[in-house]
Amino acid sequence: MIATHNPGKLAEMRELLAPYGIAAVSAGELGLAEPEETGTSFAENALIKATAAAKAAELPAFADDSGLVVDALGGAPGIHSARWAGPDKNFRRAMGDIEEKLQQLGAMLPEARTAHFISALCVAWPDGHNETCEGRVDGVLLWPPRGEKGFGYDPMFLPEGHERTFGEMTSEEKHGLPPGSRGLSHRARAFFKLAEACLGKA
Repeated sequence: MIATHNPGKLAEMRELLAPYGIAAVSAGELGLAEPEETGTSFAENALIKATAAAKAAELPAFADDSGLVVDALGGAPGIHSARWAGPDKNFRRAMGDIEEKLQQLGAMLPEARTAHFISALCVAWPDGHNETCEGRVDGVLLWPPRGEKGFGYDPMFLPEGHERTFGEMTSEEKHGLPPGSRGLSHRARAFFKLAEACLGKA
């Protein structure tokens, strides 16, 4: 099962699992409560979500904790990326808040607007065993946001070496799936490491 109530994250995680012939239900579909994320890192929060779901559903659980880390903002929003969007999940407003803070700092040139996404993926089993892997993708923040694809902060994030934001890429382009690539997105990069650890193949 996939330990998330986020439809965008659920869709991406199902896409990553599909080539391995793994079908999954979500915590939201099973009506499971969301645990309190009390960790101080992405990896700790992914473990909290995966272990809680595995115990509740008595199934192996796959969880992600990810976020945007903005260098000029001292690493914010970081592990609080979803909270910046508020209970209504308004990421347009959250992107506007980030831009406002960058402008207040005079961070207008690309070299002052560096950022990266981090994804920590964890698989936990009901017996307590777990595996966790992290992936990262570097880039810069653009304004105004571009593209309606993806979710979260994707429309303002331009990955290093590319001319389109994550919000302008199809899911296949964003993931950068094999053959020919070892992953572009933070979630795909973490997933390939996890696939090697848990499935013995990438």
